[in-house]
Amino acid sequence: MRLFIPTAFFRRLALVVAASAAVAPAAAQDEYYVSPHTIEDQKSVYATVQAIDTTTARARIAGTIVDLAVDEGSAVKEGQVIARILDAKLALGLKAIDSRIQAMRSRAKLADVELERTRTLLRKGTVSQARLDKAETARKVLGRDLSAMQAERAVIAQRQVEGRVLAPAAGRVLRVNVTKGNAVQAGDTIATITANAFVLRLQLPERHARLIKRGETVRLDRARSGSVTKGVVRQVYPEIRHGRVVADVDVPGLGLGNFFVGERIKVQISAGARQGFLVPAKYLFRRFGLTFVRLQDAGDIVVQIGAMTEGGVEILSGLRPGDRLVMPPQ
Repeated sequence: MRLFIPTAFFRRLALVVAASAAVAPAAAQDEYYVSPHTIEDQKSVYATVQAIDTTTARARIAGTIVDLAVDEGSAVKEGQVIARILDAKLALGLKAIDSRIQAMRSRAKLADVELERTRTLLRKGTVSQARLDKAETARKVLGRDLSAMQAERAVIAQRQVEGRVLAPAAGRVLRVNVTKGNAVQAGDTIATITANAFVLRLQLPERHARLIKRGETVRLDRARSGSVTKGVVRQVYPEIRHGRVVADVDVPGLGLGNFFVGERIKVQISAGARQGFLVPAKYLFRRFGLTFVRLQDAGDIVVQIGAMTEGGVEILSGLRPGDRLVMPPQ
């Protein structure tokens, strides 16, 4: 007796075998071998935005503020005039010394005439050589007095020029300590200026002094915008003050355009390393409020998950080294 098998059955069987052959390599690629990984513990701390260089613009003469060209937040260039100080006594002193210089020049002209007359009389034998020497000496003294008075005038004029308060560096004005009309003395601070260079300053407990290193990457989290930015530790200060170690972090784009000086920013820093299991999130699935993974040989098992890192999700319990995970059901 012969068993009759329809031709359509063989066609369907051939299609199934071909499909299995096509899926087998993809399934093999979806396996994940569990092995220990080095996991860095992260600690949340607050850092403060600080200016690297802060300088002050000070008054060089005493007087009254008659012009104030900047306010808090103003951008300034090096050498820009940010204020002007006027001392009325300097203008009066210039007028007085100008009058003295004019009088001295008139006396010098008169001395030149007297000297020329004495030389003429000496050639005629009317006066002695001593009188000529006296006239020449008097002219030299007047010339030197005139030079000294002109130098004194230049000093007063320079003091007037120093009434202009210049920005010592390019940057932003953090504070303006005076208002228009204030009387100031030489050395008083007119404004505080910060250069356009900022860092995040960390102050960590001294137990972290051995963990934080130069060149280490930290994560910066701004809660108000939800954006996360990475920074690099540029300097770790060798001195511990009041039980804290201080470190500076360079962050791309850190500036007054999007940050405030003194703003506290939450950052994630490394607090040590340990060994653990990391599994890509796609191999995990939820069922009945529990987290499962599917083993190739043992089926679905429950695992306890920990923190999520860049390498995957940490598995606290449920897996052993060498376990092979397969993709969970869709």
